[in-house]
Amino acid sequence: MTALMDSLEAIKAFMDAGGEVLTLIAILTFVMWTLIFERLWYFKGGLKKDVQGALDNWESRKERKSWNAHQVRYALISRVSEKVNSNLDMVATLVMLAPLFGLLGTVWGMIEVFNVLAVTGGGDAKSMAGGVSKATIPTMAGMVAALSGVFGNTYITRIAERENQLLEDHLTMDH
Repeated sequence: MTALMDSLEAIKAFMDAGGEVLTLIAILTFVMWTLIFERLWYFKGGLKKDVQGALDNWESRKERKSWNAHQVRYALISRVSEKVNSNLDMVATLVMLAPLFGLLGTVWGMIEVFNVLAVTGGGDAKSMAGGVSKATIPTMAGMVAALSGVFGNTYITRIAERENQLLEDHLTMDH
């Protein structure tokens, strides 16, 4: 129990040292990874049902060579593809926003340093150090969030592309 309390206290001290922007980066990272895990959950479960439904619908057709059959095939692929690609753009956007939030933290911290300089004339090094801390910690946190998101986004994007291609390959127009 004391280890948990010590950990929570260390996290609180880190968040305080990083300033208000660090909270925004933490929320952004949480949402980003929630969406990544949601996609992984879908790929492991719901995708199979959606693909099987499209395959069953396609296999139940008697003819598959007419223009209408091509349009039905295209619609089936599009419906499943839309579900497969859901939230991928949002994850990519959050990955791109993370370093920008870090940059916002840098600017915010430097404004605090300049404010301390203006008020004290540069004589309060401890207050200036707090501003420098608020400038560097969000930058690091934004980069860490973005890098982790790049790996997660790349992984789910590759799965989505593979599943879309496999569906197209399975909906054959042979008879």
